[in-house]
Amino acid sequence: MLRLPITTKLGGFYFCYYSIVGTFMPYWSLYLEDRGFNYQEIGLLSSIAIITRFFAPFIWGWIADKSGKRMQLVRIATWMESCIWFAIFMIPNTFQSIALLMLIFSFFQNAILAQFEGVTLFWLGDQRAKLYGKIRKWGSVGFIVGVFGVGTLLEIIPIAMLPIVLLCVAFLAFIWSFTIKEPDSAPRSQKNLEPLLPILKRPEVLAFFAIEFILLFSHAPFYSFYSNYLKESDFTTTAIGFLWAVGVIAEIIMFACAHLFLSRYGLKKLVSLCLIMTSIRWMITGVFASSFIAQFAAQTIHAFSFGLFHLIAMRMIFQNFSAGQQGRGQALYSTMWGLGVACGSILAGHYWKLSSGSLVFITASGVVLLGLFLVKWLPNQLEQPVSIGN
Repeated sequence: MLRLPITTKLGGFYFCYYSIVGTFMPYWSLYLEDRGFNYQEIGLLSSIAIITRFFAPFIWGWIADKSGKRMQLVRIATWMESCIWFAIFMIPNTFQSIALLMLIFSFFQNAILAQFEGVTLFWLGDQRAKLYGKIRKWGSVGFIVGVFGVGTLLEIIPIAMLPIVLLCVAFLAFIWSFTIKEPDSAPRSQKNLEPLLPILKRPEVLAFFAIEFILLFSHAPFYSFYSNYLKESDFTTTAIGFLWAVGVIAEIIMFACAHLFLSRYGLKKLVSLCLIMTSIRWMITGVFASSFIAQFAAQTIHAFSFGLFHLIAMRMIFQNFSAGQQGRGQALYSTMWGLGVACGSILAGHYWKLSSGSLVFITASGVVLLGLFLVKWLPNQLEQPVSIGN
């Protein structure tokens, strides 16, 4: 084990993990387009890449809560992820082969973040409310490094080399995972797991996860097609990478100052703010497709549409799920993320050419406001997280 503070080790893994995301998310659809796939096929492949979130998070969450070996699962998953990127580079890129490898990749990808979030929370213990945002921001920094680094690199090398870049970054995450041991405060193996059904029957929990689904459903055109959308307006890969990075910089700023929102405003107001700001974001994105300044402004709203909402979600999970349920609680959050984006990606891919990318984003702007009808079921105040540590 490296002799580094645990906060540095945790932040380092977030950096590595989100470097993978920053390399994959903005450029994967461009890679698929370069391989000759049309928009409908890209939409299907983008949804397949996350479709295992319908069931995989619960499998991994059950294994994690049952075995107590969360970091071991993270190591296995990062190793398998490296193998998948090697395979994609080596085999013919047919629709069937990419679809199969994306299913396998997604299955193991779902083992990483949800369980590592749990590891982080257990390591931080009573300090998590103070330190979580400071550690999690290194994931955002990693995303920016991935986006900028790869965007610049793709001006030099062909995008066909993208899987090799992903292989290198994933292997780095695998190596770094060995610096972090299992947290002593985390529950060990459990013979009988605490049931989730009583938690899921709570109106506020049901409403929150339904809002998450709607919010992420509206994000699907962005996650699956934003790079293609900008490319259609003649943005370079460097400019595309920069705009992706703007969103993550806004996210970092939110992580640093979120306490100002969380300490002053109630849960209903904060969630409503996230939904309304997200609607404004997609409207600007759809209406001003070729304007760099407008796209820049829209990307800054990522601070609310992801950053603030994610911090609220972490507190909701801390507050409503016990220590022995954290693996499955994080898995449920991951599942709703995948379900929303997968459903939205399929529909966005289908309608992209039938209408236009601009109209798809404008439609997403209206859809996300449906979440406002569910806000009334949320509690007025967001309590401080209950202790899940020692």
